Amino acid sequence: MTDIAADLTEERRTTDFDDLVHTGPDTLAGRYLRSMWQPVYHGVDLVAGQAKPLKILGQRFTLYRGETGTPHLIDPDCRHRGTTLSAGHVEGDAIRCFYHGWKYDCDGQCIEQPPEQSRFAGKVRLRSYPVREYLGLIFAYLGDGKPPEFPLHPEFAHFDGLLEIDSYQRRCNYFQNLDNALDHCHLGFVHGSAAATVGDVLGRSIKVKESDWGVTLTFSRESDGKLFVSQFGMPNMLQLATLPVDPEIGWLESIFWWVPIDDESHLQFSLHRVPATGDTAKRAHERRQARRQEIDLAHQDIAEEILGGRMRLADVDPKRCDVIRLQDDVALVGQGRIVDRRHDLLGTSDVGVAMVRRTWQRELRAFAGGRPQKAWRKTPAVRPAVWGLGADPNQATDTAAAPQIVDVRPFVEIGVQMKELGVAFAEPGGR
Repeated sequence: MTDIAADLTEERRTTDFDDLVHTGPDTLAGRYLRSMWQPVYHGVDLVAGQAKPLKILGQRFTLYRGETGTPHLIDPDCRHRGTTLSAGHVEGDAIRCFYHGWKYDCDGQCIEQPPEQSRFAGKVRLRSYPVREYLGLIFAYLGDGKPPEFPLHPEFAHFDGLLEIDSYQRRCNYFQNLDNALDHCHLGFVHGSAAATVGDVLGRSIKVKESDWGVTLTFSRESDGKLFVSQFGMPNMLQLATLPVDPEIGWLESIFWWVPIDDESHLQFSLHRVPATGDTAKRAHERRQARRQEIDLAHQDIAEEILGGRMRLADVDPKRCDVIRLQDDVALVGQGRIVDRRHDLLGTSDVGVAMVRRTWQRELRAFAGGRPQKAWRKTPAVRPAVWGLGADPNQATDTAAAPQIVDVRPFVEIGVQMKELGVAFAEPGGR
């Protein structure tokens, strides 16, 4: 057995995967993820004066946008008799319970109790959570104490072009998608012709190293030695460059977050930097908007049919379904909702997967022991590339430029997400 293979086998024996996959408020990974800002919602899905139930990281909340336009996040239920506050009324930047009219300000402080003439309102308080709307997404800090500095992504915030906002829900544990992010060998098998530009990925060509942000994975193309570089950001991000998917657009750059809804379901949020302006941007935008309306089959449901043996992938109309996401659904959900990774047989092509698992485990041990963890930061040098194409890390960002933010989620996907994120109403007796 080679040294690499032996190392991977030892990783499989020693890693406690239960610590990685469970993310409720009282779990180790759940507390670790809560110690950092996480995207939790699309800004476009929350209009002023509206409240929504939200379940994220196995925990229920009420998310609402005040009449001023500012988003707020508080505990889910009224302290009086437990009615969900998302069914209530937004008044200014406060929210009033539907049942008996108890009113809470955006900090969770009860400020009115109409039937009680507010006699003990000052003693009633819900927990509120810091939120920030950035690049079309609503981020929240769900941990204890003062939140860390909010992480900015200037390469997505300051450029001329389109910033496409996307997401999907997948019916399996979020860590299965983290593993997949560092597994480029699956591309040619799972995605077939759609991954032709990547070519064959052999284990011997893959190199990984820890970066200031997380893990840098590089593999070289057999034909000419050119490099594909992807950047994994701890704890649950990935930034990569991809070749053109539109005839008028050059290489693209994307960033992804995998955020648990609960232990058996998660969301992938993503931003896509599209360097197109003028008529080119208009035409590209029109094509993407037409495509999002064309897709009317939920890839999640089709995957269940395929995994249940009632359909074949070849039977799916690619015009009506996002086939790339469907293919990944079959591969990842097909492993089970939560996988016992102690049974994995890792090979040399899994060096990225193994390194991310070990990095997570190291940081969780430090977190659990109250010791300092690594201060992850995305430096200018942490940039992706695809076969030599990519941004110059030394190039200054045009801070005066601002992209047009556009939602490209298929409408059927939005429906799936609204149902999954608002599952509070479907949970009998759960507080």
